[in-house]
Amino acid sequence: MTSRTARLLITCPDKPGIVSAVSSFLYNHGANITDLDQHASAPEGGTYFMRLEFQTPHVDMSRHLLAQTFEERVARHYNMDWRISYADDVKKVAILVSKVDHALMELLWRWSSGALPCEISTVISNHDALVESVGRFGVPFQVVPVNKDNKIEAEAKIQALLKGNDLVVLARYMQILSGDFVNEWPHKIINIHHSFLPAFVGANPYQQAYDKGVKLIGATAHYVTADLDQGPIIEQGVERVSHRESVETLRELGQNVERNVLARAVRWHLEDRVIVHGNKTIVFA
Repeated sequence: MTSRTARLLITCPDKPGIVSAVSSFLYNHGANITDLDQHASAPEGGTYFMRLEFQTPHVDMSRHLLAQTFEERVARHYNMDWRISYADDVKKVAILVSKVDHALMELLWRWSSGALPCEISTVISNHDALVESVGRFGVPFQVVPVNKDNKIEAEAKIQALLKGNDLVVLARYMQILSGDFVNEWPHKIINIHHSFLPAFVGANPYQQAYDKGVKLIGATAHYVTADLDQGPIIEQGVERVSHRESVETLRELGQNVERNVLARAVRWHLEDRVIVHGNKTIVFA
């Protein structure tokens, strides 16, 4: 059951004994490990990553004490960067969007059908074009107009609306967020970029793709940083095309890739499957 599941994410220098230490600790305190995935960056002397799920009904101490004891008896010895999360602590998600709706609608549909384990708290837009579409899902819709003269004030209003959320998703929000804004949400803003990064950065990627005669088009979901379109990549997807496709067909095919890539990235974040390491991610999907 969801309410019984805990997740442990670990990053640390690789050395023998980590798996034994972690699993023995959990066993000794009544936890039952039900899933474990791991990766080492090198055969020796690399960095070790782990994602572990365990069941908690028979754990013999509180959440706080379990975390404190794990730090003292295991994590400190292995110099771990780690965190435990619980599946019943449902994350709150806010979505920012402009006028194009395909990525937003995919997220709302999956959420409404139970495929995204979260609470979508609000949708914020710089236009009112999608108010009726969002309203059908019973999600509050907020309009915050943005232009070159009010950007600071608009971002302040958006920040106020986002307060209390755990994740922000840019579902084709066609505004560049300031560095100050982004720095308030480290690895908590996911963007869908309508190209296969790092190619075709910037505006109108499908025209760029058409002009180059590409044979693959794609989309990239990544965490947002102050460096535009340079954040850690979570997921990418591609579709094979040929010289026969028009710009309009490329856009249609590309938007289908976008909606699926973004939905997968958001779900993996919600399920604590992503570890950020520098400007890269380890994704235990």
